[in-house]
Amino acid sequence: MAHRHSHDHHGDDHHGDGHADSPSRLVTTEHTPAGHGHDHGPATYNLAFAVGVALNVTFVVIEVTFGVLSNSLALVADAGHNLSDVLALLLAWGAVALGQRQPTQRRTYGWRRSSILAALVNAVTLLVVVGGVTWEAVRRFAEPTAVEGGTVIGVAAVGILVNAGTALMFMAGRKKDVNMGGVVLHMASDAGVSLGVVLAGFAILATGWAWLDPAISLLIGFVILVGTWGLLKDSLNLAMDAVPEGVEITAVKDYLSSLPSVSEVHDLHVWGMSTTEVALTAHLVIREPWPDDGFLTEIAGELREEFNIAHPTLQFERGDPQHPCLLAPSHVV
Repeated sequence: MAHRHSHDHHGDDHHGDGHADSPSRLVTTEHTPAGHGHDHGPATYNLAFAVGVALNVTFVVIEVTFGVLSNSLALVADAGHNLSDVLALLLAWGAVALGQRQPTQRRTYGWRRSSILAALVNAVTLLVVVGGVTWEAVRRFAEPTAVEGGTVIGVAAVGILVNAGTALMFMAGRKKDVNMGGVVLHMASDAGVSLGVVLAGFAILATGWAWLDPAISLLIGFVILVGTWGLLKDSLNLAMDAVPEGVEITAVKDYLSSLPSVSEVHDLHVWGMSTTEVALTAHLVIREPWPDDGFLTEIAGELREEFNIAHPTLQFERGDPQHPCLLAPSHVV
């Protein structure tokens, strides 16, 4: 079986007169992943990530220190939440950096999947943090401790500024890069959590109810748990090569089936190469006339624009009943 690899370069159309004699051909067409455009390149993101990490690490240290000094478990819990900001920023930063590393003969996809492993570590770490905060909150319900509401208000207010400011640094790239959009949502939600801690501080000053502090801690723990559960589920799905969120595989198959000269689509697979890049492989049974490379360029462009699939690999077949594709049955992988 003859195979041919072809890469799309600026939409050049390469007509292959010799293709008609090939019963099958394998074609790989790769595009630059969405979110890596010229207006918001790696250098811009590196500066934003560096500033964001520095701000959040500093704030975590401040929050833990004043949380211990003021006996506020809510501040300590929020520090754990803001530690998740640091992990999320490092994860996103690492995904950008690792995505630029070139493939090798040993790692033909480069280091893209390491971002998925980092997401799993992030999720497990956050679950441990939630468990510790919940245990301490339950203990404090039994033994309430006086809390300095003024300190809680002041420190949490700084948290609103830090989280909101970090979110603003990534606003420009949120629509082009799912990774950046996740950072913005994470930081914006954390600003909301810090606002909740501020309100708890005012309530403690007004009522003197010490139980409000562990109550808010449990609420923060629940918020972290909800976000972490989604992260854990998504990262596990990506690790198991599930179809990424936002990609309808039925719609992808319908699109490929509707293409001119395509009579059948089988052995279709869609998976995440990393937390930000989507790949596809498929076998297309082709009728005469045999299509040229312009046909491939069109398919690659549509898959990228409509489904955010940046790395498609397509195999063309004639559908000869004397030489059936062993991967054609739907139950065969």
